[in-house]
Amino acid sequence: MINVVNDFHPRPFGRYKKTAEGRSGEEFRDDYLVKHLKQNQDVIVDLTGYNRYGPSFIDEAFGGLVRKYKFPVEFLRQHLVIKHDLLESVVALAWDRIEAAA
Repeated sequence: MINVVNDFHPRPFGRYKKTAEGRSGEEFRDDYLVKHLKQNQDVIVDLTGYNRYGPSFIDEAFGGLVRKYKFPVEFLRQHLVIKHDLLESVVALAWDRIEAAA
């Protein structure tokens, strides 16, 4: 399980490393998600603890799995769980960005 707020950054923000170094969706995807998914590991991403995720962070972190790394949506549905205890809308946005990238 990856708890974004505890394991990555307490206030994730931005799409690209060059504009939000240390807290961008690009870094979260590349440094945390991809290594597990490439090994066919199941990954739970817990977004709980922060309530202001921007669409650019979510799009790059999750939609980028399809755009950049070419993970099939069905593979992600089998191996990736995205959760937020208070904001289901953030989870829905992440899956929307994954599907839109396909």
